[in-house]
Amino acid sequence: MNAETGKPDTALARTHRGLARVWIDFETSLMTVPLVSRLHAGKWRRDDYLALLRNLRQQVVEGSRWISRAASNLGTDYEELRTLFIHHAEEEHRDYRMLEDNYVAAGGLREDIVGGEKNIGSEALSGYMYNAASQRDPVGMLGAMFVIEGLGNRIAGPWSKLMAEQLDLPPEATSFFTYHGENDEDHLEMFDRAMEIAVTSDAVGSDIIKHAKVVARLYRLQLEEIDNV
Repeated sequence: MNAETGKPDTALARTHRGLARVWIDFETSLMTVPLVSRLHAGKWRRDDYLALLRNLRQQVVEGSRWISRAASNLGTDYEELRTLFIHHAEEEHRDYRMLEDNYVAAGGLREDIVGGEKNIGSEALSGYMYNAASQRDPVGMLGAMFVIEGLGNRIAGPWSKLMAEQLDLPPEATSFFTYHGENDEDHLEMFDRAMEIAVTSDAVGSDIIKHAKVVARLYRLQLEEIDNV
């Protein structure tokens, strides 16, 4: 029994607490990233926004692919979890097109964002995702989803408002962030159901937390290495 909540102290509850600590550390550390600190200081330029879109697109285009790979490596013990992963991949697989449209609406050239390269942080993040997703029964990938969906649910909405206010951007230039700010709550409900299925022991929970820690650090690295290809 957890002394603070009065609820049973299960492996699932301990995992959620561990993930909450990862998120607090991650959100705090983001404020040290120059691109992010300038945004919160009201010092953003249009070039900052275009650079962010250009760099994010190269990672976002891979999202549904690593989710699909993870689903394909889930065995018969995780059939319901596999179904959730597949549904999630289907919802995500065209998100990168919103980034491309936003880039053009903000004044960029479509060929610049479509033809861009992953920065070195995105390369590290993508490599980790594909390697982890290729393991047998990669339930630890729920930690990666926790961080990435948390960005959409908790950060994308506030960022979209700051971006629009500082740069006088039209709605069609920030739709990627506003969409995720409004819709990723549904994805977190999927995540909660997936956690109930997956976390059958502290060992599984520890694996999920470890994945979350790695992805949080690599996602921050991606933002630190904007345009460093």
